[in-house]
Amino acid sequence: MAQVVIMPKQGQSVESCIVTEFKKKVGDKVAVGDILFSYETDKASFDEESKFEGTVLACFFNDNDEIPCLTNVMVIGEPGESFEEFAPGGEAPAAAAAPAVEDVPQDTTATLGTLRGGTVSEANGGVERSETVSGGASSNAGVSPRAKRLAEEKGVDPNQIAGSGPGGRVIERDVIAAAASPRSGLAKAMMAEGGLRAPASGTGLAGMVKGSDLKTRKPSHTDIAGEGSEFQVEKMSNMRKLIAKSMYNSLQNSAQLTHMLGADARKIQALRKKAKKALEEGKIDANVTINDFVCFAVIKALQKFPKVNSHCLGDSMRIFNTVNLGCAVDTERGLMVPCIKHAENLSITELSKALKQVADDCRKGSINPDLLSSEAASFTVSNLGGFGVEWFTPVINLPQSGILGVGTIVPRPKDLGGGVIAFVPYLGLSLTYDHRALDGGEATRFLKQVATEIETLDIEF
Repeated sequence: MAQVVIMPKQGQSVESCIVTEFKKKVGDKVAVGDILFSYETDKASFDEESKFEGTVLACFFNDNDEIPCLTNVMVIGEPGESFEEFAPGGEAPAAAAAPAVEDVPQDTTATLGTLRGGTVSEANGGVERSETVSGGASSNAGVSPRAKRLAEEKGVDPNQIAGSGPGGRVIERDVIAAAASPRSGLAKAMMAEGGLRAPASGTGLAGMVKGSDLKTRKPSHTDIAGEGSEFQVEKMSNMRKLIAKSMYNSLQNSAQLTHMLGADARKIQALRKKAKKALEEGKIDANVTINDFVCFAVIKALQKFPKVNSHCLGDSMRIFNTVNLGCAVDTERGLMVPCIKHAENLSITELSKALKQVADDCRKGSINPDLLSSEAASFTVSNLGGFGVEWFTPVINLPQSGILGVGTIVPRPKDLGGGVIAFVPYLGLSLTYDHRALDGGEATRFLKQVATEIETLDIEF
C-alpha cells in the first residue's frame, strides 16, 4: 500500500518549511530510517527520516521549494501502485514526467493529458507536464512553484494573473498566456533591458501592456552580468534570505534610535574571578561568563522598566509581566536569536546554563523553532564584545520594543574623586529602541539602570 510523506510541523509558530535538498528521487529504493529530504524553518534545519520501506513513487516538489506544513511531499510504495490521489492541490508530481512529446501520437495527446489528470498546452507541443489539473480537485488560490519560476524568467507579475488551476491557482499555462499578451514597442524595449516585469493585462487598447504598466522586478543571481571575469555570483542561502527579509522589515516598519553608554566593569570582572574560583572548587557547576552577568543585570533592569520589556503592535503595546530574554547566537548558518522563558526566575548559574544550552542547540540545529520566533522574546541582548567591537547599532527583532548591544571592555579615564583620575575598565552598551513605543528619556533611564545594575551586582558563590 502506498504511503504518503508529509511536511512535518516543527513548533506551533511554523507555518511552512523550505526543502534544501531531496536526498531520494523517484525510483530510489528506501529503507526505514533513510533520509528523504533536508528542510529548514526560519532558522533551524532538520532531516526527515523515512518511516516506510519501498520505492519513491512520486515527489511533488523540487529543491528550495517552500512547502506548507502538513502538505503531502512524497509517496513511497511498490512500483506500479497509484499515487495521483496524493498530489497536493490537484497538481501532478514534479518528478513524475510525462512521456516525451515526440513519442506521443498527435491524436492521443489530449487523451494523455486527461488520463494524467491534466491539461493540454500548445506552448510545449501539446502536453503540459508539470502544471496539470485533476477533475473536480480544489485548492487554495496561489501560485505554483513552477509558475512562479517561469514568471520570473518571463518578467510577468504572477499576482496580476487570473489563475485557471484548482481554486484559482496560477499555473504554468497561465504564465505562458500572460507572457504572450500584447505589449507596446516601448514596453518591449524597456523589458529587453531587464529589471522590469509586466502585468497580465495592461491599460492600453485591448489590454495592451504599456511602458507605464511595467513594475520593478527583484534581481536574481542569474541577472548579474560579468560573472567569470572579475567576480563570481553566489546565490544566498534560504536562511540568509530570511534574515535579510527580517532585518529589512525591522528597519522599514519601526522608528529605531540608538543610545550608547559605558558601564564600569570592575564589579563584574571581580565577580567573574569569584565564579571561576567557585567552579574550580566545586561550589557551582556552571562556568558563569561576563555575558551571563550582563544578562542577569538586564533582567533586573527590565523588571524596573516594564514598558521596555514589551512588544510594539502599531497603536497598542504588549507589556510583559515576565522576562522572556532573547540572546543573539552566531552560528555557521547565520544569526539566531533563541529565547529564555521566565528568565527572572533563574539564579545566575541557572541562567548561565540556560544560555549555554540554547546556544548549543542553535549551533547543532536542534533548537525548538518556537523559541526562535520573534514573538517569543520580550527583549533581546546581542553581545559582540568577544570580537573586540566597542559600540554598534543592533537592529530590533520586531515586534520587540528594544535590543541591547554589548561591546568589549576597554580602559577609559574616570574621576575617582579627590582629584584622582585613573583608567578603569568600561563595558560598551548600545540600546536600540523603537521610538514609537518609548521616548528618549525613558530609554536613557533604562540604559542607565542597566549600567547601574552591572556596577552594583552583588552575588555570593
